[in-house]
Amino acid sequence: MTEERIRILFVCMGNICRSPSAEGLFINKVNTENSNDKFEIDSCGTHDYHLGHSPDSRTLEAAANRGIDLSNLRSRKIKYSDFEYFDLILAMDKLNQENLMSLCPNEYRYKIKLMLDYLPGHPLDEVPDPYYGGNQGFEEVLDILEESIESLYEDIS
Repeated sequence: MTEERIRILFVCMGNICRSPSAEGLFINKVNTENSNDKFEIDSCGTHDYHLGHSPDSRTLEAAANRGIDLSNLRSRKIKYSDFEYFDLILAMDKLNQENLMSLCPNEYRYKIKLMLDYLPGHPLDEVPDPYYGGNQGFEEVLDILEESIESLYEDIS
């Protein structure tokens, strides 16, 4: 008998900064733990600003500096079927959580949480959007996400 995989979807606005970073970090974590057969991991955006694009070059560079390759990821927008398919849908911030809630059928809303719900006690309650800032913002996002990914992994594995 095979165990069903836990399906996790990371969500930000355009799917080129925060959510692909979270996807890459979680993939790296499950590979390190030899538990990739237990998870299915994806990311998307609530908007279609960058459909089919690679992550932002600053995201790629910051992740690569940590040994994480995001170059094969491509931006996509949330689909109606995602709400049924995924077990856990993690929004990077409250605005995107609200957008998800407005799109999501009532029976699946319980699946939508904030990423930093998995990092209680952190001074922030949202993963900041680094898009309009400098390179340091991308490093800070990865620091926050690495911490929350550890906590998420411990909680669900």
